[in-house]
Amino acid sequence: MTIIIIAITVLISLAAFQNNDLLYKYQFNAYQITKRNQWYRIITYGFLHANWDHLLVNMIVLYFFGDALEYYFSYNFGSASVIYFIALYLGAIVLSTLYDLKKHKEHYHYNAVGASGATSAVVFATIFFAPLQPIYLFFVIPIPGIIFAAGYLYYSYYMGKKNIDNIGHSAHFYGALFGFLFPLIIKPKLFSLFLQQILNF
Repeated sequence: MTIIIIAITVLISLAAFQNNDLLYKYQFNAYQITKRNQWYRIITYGFLHANWDHLLVNMIVLYFFGDALEYYFSYNFGSASVIYFIALYLGAIVLSTLYDLKKHKEHYHYNAVGASGATSAVVFATIFFAPLQPIYLFFVIPIPGIIFAAGYLYYSYYMGKKNIDNIGHSAHFYGALFGFLFPLIIKPKLFSLFLQQILNF
């Protein structure tokens, strides 16, 4: 499923690189969504990217963490794992942007694209299942997943409040939070497994 999502995202993003009208029509724009009822944008924006760097970073993260998460979902959810994986990914695309939907509903010129909210959800769902597994910051520095998660949430929240760059930190924050909680929503008793691992830290 991870490879299929990557393929679809790459193809749609490449098409939008060549066609600004496609980007304009399907990118996230809270004003267009709420005032003109273009609700499809709360999903389609997640399959578009601003440039090659943006696309590559999200797809590389999705490739490595998505593969691990598919294994965890298959082990814990059995035959329903693919459905749950899709629900996690699409759910994160939608839910990660609800804050910005409310915040920017009067801002006609505010646009956003990218799968960052969804990839953050995939990363944090993976961390939920293996909280002590190291994540390599900048591909070099090993950090236990749960420590990385705490730092990531703090940074995303802080930068979202500062609003000093052109990055959707709020989408990162809410996507990550949704991803971490998603396994518990599906199977609450998994919390004991998570807690057991944390206590062995």
